[in-house]
Amino acid sequence: MKRCPQCDRVEADDALTFCRADGTPLMRESGAAGEGAGTLRFSPQSADTTETHILPTGEHLNNPAAPTTVLDARLPSGDTRELGKQKTRRGVVIAAVMVTAVALAASAYFYLSRNKNDKAIESIAVMPFVNESGNADTEYLSDGMTETLISSLSQIPKLNVKARSSVFRYKGKEMDAQTVGKELNVQAILNGRVIQRSDDLVLYLELVDAQSGNRIWGDQYNKKLANLISLQTEIARDVSDKLRVRLSGADEQRLAKNYTENAGAYQLYLKGRYHAFKLTPPEIEKGVGFYRQAIDIDPNYALAYAGIGDAYRTLPITSDVPPKDAFPKAKAAAHKALQISDQLAEAHIVLGWVGFWFDWDWSAAESELKRAIELSPNNADAHRAYAQLLSSSGRHEEAVAEGRHARELDPLTLVTNRLEAQFLFYAGRETEAIDRLQKTLELDPNFWTTHLGLAQIYIHQQRYDEALAALGKARELGGNTLVTALTGYALAMSGRRAEAQTALNELKKLSTQKYVPSHNIAMIYSGLNEKDETFVWLEKAYEERGVHLSYLKVDPLWDKFRSDPRFQDLLRRVGLPQ
Repeated sequence: MKRCPQCDRVEADDALTFCRADGTPLMRESGAAGEGAGTLRFSPQSADTTETHILPTGEHLNNPAAPTTVLDARLPSGDTRELGKQKTRRGVVIAAVMVTAVALAASAYFYLSRNKNDKAIESIAVMPFVNESGNADTEYLSDGMTETLISSLSQIPKLNVKARSSVFRYKGKEMDAQTVGKELNVQAILNGRVIQRSDDLVLYLELVDAQSGNRIWGDQYNKKLANLISLQTEIARDVSDKLRVRLSGADEQRLAKNYTENAGAYQLYLKGRYHAFKLTPPEIEKGVGFYRQAIDIDPNYALAYAGIGDAYRTLPITSDVPPKDAFPKAKAAAHKALQISDQLAEAHIVLGWVGFWFDWDWSAAESELKRAIELSPNNADAHRAYAQLLSSSGRHEEAVAEGRHARELDPLTLVTNRLEAQFLFYAGRETEAIDRLQKTLELDPNFWTTHLGLAQIYIHQQRYDEALAALGKARELGGNTLVTALTGYALAMSGRRAEAQTALNELKKLSTQKYVPSHNIAMIYSGLNEKDETFVWLEKAYEERGVHLSYLKVDPLWDKFRSDPRFQDLLRRVGLPQ
């Protein structure tokens, strides 16, 4: 029998050396069966014990343990004088006290040292797992496993997990942990390598201290693809354990939550995310197709329904897609997801976006987004959506604070940085907005909507030449018809009416071939100061449920119309407070 001097835990297994509860060296119970008479033993580690560490390469490193310490005080023979017996007994007692003192000191040292060094890691970046299968068709698997782990760890309330969009900016780049740790402001970096061969899957993981660059932990997982779902749960538990995060029972349940038990459906879901995140209409539709295949296998796959909702809600913003074609599909899919699992934050986020972009039910949208944040406090998408709602409602201080928080959670995501600048602009903080846009360009100079944001501010400041230069860059990088509309508006406001009319004619002609938001045509008429035509096209935008009408209250482009009763009526119908 052995006892832990720290927590009093008794271990019957004589082979154990350290307490399984707190890692303190175990002490043998006095008088335990099997102890040799007159022999006192202190064994911090058994002499024949070997520690085996699995390296990421699969090799083994064997470390011989420290030898057992043995103190032997032998009693004299029976014919020794009584005085000798007393002295010997006294020596045995002293030796016992000394050994106990040494053991307690060692226990205290190990315990205090462990408590000092085992402080929980509170922030982590899960870097994109590297696909080493030699097959680009399995890229969805390495990306998907990364995203699933990020999602699982994000359920831990006190753990700051950087969002997918931030870490995936490092995909395919060789970066040392210390640089990434500084850029993302995290304590630890998790790297992974995935190899798929037929039905076999090998995953190598390595947890690294972002400050020192030292390896904290590493392991290798060998599984069949059929066990992919259980593998994801196992990884999440192992990583949270190595982060030394204390989990409640509810945390454990959230960490182990799987929305399907079918490995085939899960793989199709990962393929759907892989394509939908490319954010072009053809890729989004391809992603939705994979989501639907996953649902065909598992009709109760709530996360796949939420994926469909998120894919469709992005279309009217990223591309010129009619709102009435996309938002009802997004809404129906999100509702179906919540019928299956009402605590799915991703579905609540979709309903929040649709609520203020399309339904114009601002109160219901706010409730959905607050619920999403309650369910997933570290979800940058939820905070970004809520910030947009607050900004469009005219609650600028709240919007800027929420936008900043979203960026802190997701510091390298272009759209997060870009939208924070928009919130600052609408709050009247133009210098800060320009500074944030410049920082966004430092992250990626080819993100066209950043140039669009600069143009909006320059137009408001009547810096029309700079605005037109920024819009030209946005168009060159692939902007949509909003770029043409703002170009026409800037030309009109700078007195170049003929050129503005050319831009207007271009949009009208294009509208006979494909959908062009009526809001964009109204914008050029506004620049030309043709008020009646402006309201004709704003009414058409209202009938279309145009997304950009949600900005009417705060966009300074419409300031000249605010006293017009027609504009006030339009604000009321869109649900925006006066």
